Amino acid sequence: MADIKTLVDEYGIINEACKILPTTDFKVKFLESLSELEDNNAHKTRQFPKTRLHKIQVVKKNIYRADIDKISGWRIHLQYIDNEIHLKDIIDGKNHDDILKFIDAKKDRYQ
Repeated sequence: MADIKTLVDEYGIINEACKILPTTDFKVKFLESLSELEDNNAHKTRQFPKTRLHKIQVVKKNIYRADIDKISGWRIHLQYIDNEIHLKDIIDGKNHDDILKFIDAKKDRYQ
C-alpha cells in the first residue's frame, strides 16, 4: 500500500474545482495532481513531475503552488501544516500570474 500524506480541504477546494474546471480532462488532471501531492514518496524525493510543486517566492509565508495543467495555467495553492497538506485555493488559468492578488484577497485562509 502506498505511503499517503494527509490532505485537508477545509475550504472546499475539491468541490469548487469540480464546479469551475472547464472540461472533464481538467478534472482528471486535478485528481492526478492531488494524487501526486498525497504521495509521500514524492515528498521524500522532492520530485513532482506532474504538479511541479514549488514555494511561491514573492510572499513571506510558506505557500506552495502546484500545477493542475502547466499549459493552461490552472494552479492549486497549498500549505503544509503539522505535516499535512492544506488546500487553500484553486486559481483560474488566465489569472495564475497575479499571485499576490489572490493571496491578499483570501489572506485569512493562509497561516
